[in-house]
Amino acid sequence: MPSVIQRIKQYTRSPQGRRTVEQARRAASDPRRRAQAKRLLSKWRTRR
Repeated sequence: MPSVIQRIKQYTRSPQGRRTVEQARRAASDPRRRAQAKRLLSKWRTRR
């Protein structure tokens, strides 16, 4: 059974994985989305 990392690598090489990666890149370049992600991560970190 492949490890989690190997399965992720396989997914990112697939057409669907490439689309997902491209969407994530576009979202990361948008300042509004970046701020939204930052808020979410800070909320998540403070709860732990």
